[in-house]
Amino acid sequence: MSILVTGGAGFVGSHLIERLARRGGAVGGDGSIVCLDNFNDYYDPALKRKNVGGFGDLPGVKVIEADFCDQAAMHDLFARENVKSVVHLGAYAGVHASVASPHVYQRNNVQGTLALLEAARQHPVSRFLLISSSTVYGLGAAIPFQEDAPPGIPASPYGATKRAAELMGLTYHQLHSVPVVCLRPFSVYGPRLRPDLAMSIFTQKIIAGQPLSLYGDGSVRRDFTHVSDICDGLTAALSAENVAGQAINLGHSHPVEIRQVIAMLESAIGKKAIVKKHPPRAEDLPVTFADLGKATRLLNYSPKVTFEEGIPEYVDWYRSWHKV
Repeated sequence: MSILVTGGAGFVGSHLIERLARRGGAVGGDGSIVCLDNFNDYYDPALKRKNVGGFGDLPGVKVIEADFCDQAAMHDLFARENVKSVVHLGAYAGVHASVASPHVYQRNNVQGTLALLEAARQHPVSRFLLISSSTVYGLGAAIPFQEDAPPGIPASPYGATKRAAELMGLTYHQLHSVPVVCLRPFSVYGPRLRPDLAMSIFTQKIIAGQPLSLYGDGSVRRDFTHVSDICDGLTAALSAENVAGQAINLGHSHPVEIRQVIAMLESAIGKKAIVKKHPPRAEDLPVTFADLGKATRLLNYSPKVTFEEGIPEYVDWYRSWHKV
């Protein structure tokens, strides 16, 4: 039996696979872990291949290059690898890119999720973690975001496709007893952070002495959560009882203004930012803020890494990784 991690070559996926491998592999399995990734060019595929470069030293990890939107391939994979747990991290990410290319997001985030749910229906699994996003709360949701409170309207096609994927997963739980748990990470950061995200871009621009773009006045707040804390939550959700059919936040519950993020990066880098201001973007939520009551109750989840600790660690990693 194995655990399947989609998007396993990405930022969060590679961290999770390392965590699972060092703890003996799949919960309820024989220790084998399948890393599924199509190594697409949303950002440089070489970075994802570098992420999986260390997997060869880990016991029981297999890397498979395939597209989870391929229904027939997923049926074959589930049967061949005897998949018993799924962590569905794979998706087209990025709020701003989704405005320009909504069809790509619909195909990957909705159609792709459906292909995996159909495979899990025909090849039953013990747990299906559907990794969603804080963007599902949308404009008009009460702060802090509570999982079972009325949501707002997603501000971007990305948020809309993530909510659609959640609804499909919960429908399959209700209709076919697929043990889906929807997990909603909030602004994940840390070593291996994707290069298209604001923290990566800010860091690169400050180090290079180039202007960075700030949309709005910097008062937008994000609930930044360290990747190790997210992995704690994902690992707990693989084996927790009474969580199937639930949506659960994984955040830090301490939103930080973007202008404060820039100031903290300046301090860690030892260099002032050159800030070029632009009008705010309609697709940006003004704040993300996780209520963690449900995560604490169901997963015993408690984030440990403060932002004050995480920023210098990230900058140190960035300098080492990019040799700057």
